[in-house]
Amino acid sequence: MKFEIIVSLVATMILSAILTPFVRKLAFRVGAIDKPNARRVNKVPMPTMGGLAIFLSYTFATVFLLRFQIPTRQLWGVLAGECVIIATGIIDDIFELKPRQKVLGISIAALVVYFAAGVKMSHLTIPFVGMVSLGWLSLPITWIWILAITNAVNLIDGLDGLATGVGIIALSTMGITGLFFLNVANTFVGISIFALVAAMIGFLPYNFFPARIYLGDTGSLFIGFMMSVFSLYGLKNVTFISLIIPVVIMGVPITDTVYAILRRMLNRQPISHADKHHLHHRLMQIGLTHRQTVLVIYGIALIFAFISLMYPISPTWGIICLTIASLVGLELFVEAIGLVGVNRQPLLNWIKRIVKGTTSKNSH
Repeated sequence: MKFEIIVSLVATMILSAILTPFVRKLAFRVGAIDKPNARRVNKVPMPTMGGLAIFLSYTFATVFLLRFQIPTRQLWGVLAGECVIIATGIIDDIFELKPRQKVLGISIAALVVYFAAGVKMSHLTIPFVGMVSLGWLSLPITWIWILAITNAVNLIDGLDGLATGVGIIALSTMGITGLFFLNVANTFVGISIFALVAAMIGFLPYNFFPARIYLGDTGSLFIGFMMSVFSLYGLKNVTFISLIIPVVIMGVPITDTVYAILRRMLNRQPISHADKHHLHHRLMQIGLTHRQTVLVIYGIALIFAFISLMYPISPTWGIICLTIASLVGLELFVEAIGLVGVNRQPLLNWIKRIVKGTTSKNSH
């Protein structure tokens, strides 16, 4: 990596740290404040909209400091989508949008990057079949991917520094994977990823427990949107490996979202129904402190990151074993903390029955 790129990344981090206090004052002025209620963990009104500082410093880096590292179409096309997402987040932080209104904002941003920047899934490589063109399915599949990942990151933004830290871990892993393993010819993607990571690192000291400012939907939607867009660069021609790596990298938000949907379906509630049974809520309910919960989820994100880095260097049988072991381990953890419900532990109950059956036979 060129020395001037490293200097630019450091400058981005410093700029983000400088901008955040100003954004904090702006949040108070425009009324972007999270007031305590039954669903919030904060006890006093907290300024939100902190993602604006990340967006501004990242945009300054890509438009000015790293301008000649990024192709023109990708730069302006993705920036247009970012502006839609940021506008959606700011409006939500001030006025609180309805779920379908947020979906509309994300959808518009997805369409912008699809047509303006050409960011899309266009081909799928199926084992034993070969490469298949997605054709007209390219647009809906790309839209669903962006919508799902953006919402997943938005859902985990429930504790001080949680979404920011998990985002830093996931994006850093994505950047390393892109630069060293996936042989992505476009190195600008890795540079852009690390520029965003630098902006988030500059913001994190203000956001970590005890936070002085929240990411808000401005930040969580922006981070989720950028994660989905960056992953799509590696998914343009999808293979099993290129599809599964970003899914594993973003394991924490995806797991929380999948089990939240499952939980609500089993409880016969609307999917958009808000509750206090997300991953961070459950960890706190079983006795962890605010800070401990955040650090535990950071640790889980690091485990996902490490697993994702093993995929490109594993043979086919290794990938299959790694995937099965990861899914079983994840299910055991989810059941142990009661993420779907304290009485819904099918795998643990099955293991208990086997253990009891074995021990009872041995006792005779």
